[in-house]
Amino acid sequence: MEDFRRIADEVAAAIAAGRLRPGDRLPPQRAFARRRRIAGSTASRVYRELGRRGLVVGEVGRGTFVRAAERAPAPALAEPAGARVDLELSQPAVPEQNALLAAGMERLLRPDVLNAALGPVGVAGTAAAREAAAALLTAPGLRPDPSRVLFAGNGRQAIAGAVAALVPPGGRLAVEALTYPVVKGVAARLGVTLVPVAADEHGLRPDALADAHRAAPLGALYVQPTLHNPCGTTMPWRRRVEIAGALERLGLNAIEDRVWAFLPADAPPPLASAAAGRTVLVDSLSKRLAPGLTLGFAVPPAGLAGRVAAALRSGGWGPARFALDAATGWISDGTVDAVVRAKRADAAARRRIVAERLAGAAVRSAPCSYFCWWDLPPRWRAETFVAAAARRGIAVTPAAAFVAGAGAAPRAVRLGLASPPLDALARALDVLAEIAAGAPDDVPVD
Repeated sequence: MEDFRRIADEVAAAIAAGRLRPGDRLPPQRAFARRRRIAGSTASRVYRELGRRGLVVGEVGRGTFVRAAERAPAPALAEPAGARVDLELSQPAVPEQNALLAAGMERLLRPDVLNAALGPVGVAGTAAAREAAAALLTAPGLRPDPSRVLFAGNGRQAIAGAVAALVPPGGRLAVEALTYPVVKGVAARLGVTLVPVAADEHGLRPDALADAHRAAPLGALYVQPTLHNPCGTTMPWRRRVEIAGALERLGLNAIEDRVWAFLPADAPPPLASAAAGRTVLVDSLSKRLAPGLTLGFAVPPAGLAGRVAAALRSGGWGPARFALDAATGWISDGTVDAVVRAKRADAAARRRIVAERLAGAAVRSAPCSYFCWWDLPPRWRAETFVAAAARRGIAVTPAAAFVAGAGAAPRAVRLGLASPPLDALARALDVLAEIAAGAPDDVPVD
């Protein structure tokens, strides 16, 4: 059998010679073993040796990659490389959360509790789950009635259920001109037309909402008043009151998405507190806890509860009992509060890195946000900047992904800050600042 160190030396030589570049993915170990005609165990030892030397890094679910070395300055449009730093998705996780969540799972391992948790459940959940969810969703000026709390498989399904309940196929749903991309997909699948409504620095404008409704009747409004995605703005209380007044005058109902509202400790009361009879509040646990924990909440006013419940049931968007029971325990025993505190601190640390590494750039975000909006220098189009970033191994999201309707996309990108480790985030932002300081035509394209 060939010595694994000699094979590792050959791979290391290929990396040193540039035949394998930073970001290149090595073959799966099984394929590597076949090519080299060696045992699978030997291939595994080769990969471990390369990792020990600091030449490669394994990424769960993706494979083994040549580790990025310090780069010399390069033109913005260099040769492409596989994306290694994900600033597209924003799925926050903190080191302490797994231990906290694991402790809460012990109760579910009792045979009697597990037997119940593996059974069916409806969109109304259980009495304990409704009480826990009502406590979790309580905010200044709002204490949801537990009897009106409904559950979905995840936050996206809660949104879909609310849209389906309020807007008929062929109807019109008002949204901020830049909106959560999932809503675009939900609307398309439900046969609903999105109507972009202008916003200013305080959020969606009530006069623009009224104009859109006069042009053609709207079915409802979808809005993110707190930590709007992608802009990161938080609507002040006065604007929320103005929106509530417009809803009442126009006879419209609203869907208030509060998925990021757990981060700021000093946000104004929810829109639902000012427009209690006209607002379906939706939220989820995926950002608070973990993306793999899929449980959504919908809290409609009494007059809409039956419609929203029926939409969730008919769409097949109800919760899984196991997730419901696990979440109920984590809410009740304080685990969710502990994880939220850790994530607030983590988000603030990441936002400080942005302020340091992109100082002077036109970046908009809240101090506690896990994403930010970057208005690019005039010489850059968003799509060109995204391509340039991808060629340096960084994935960012162009403004066009958030544009509702057929309007022109701003020269901007959204940066999701949650996914990479802090040091990787800092390095990635340095690279993006370098790209922005250059020009798109640094290298001619053949």
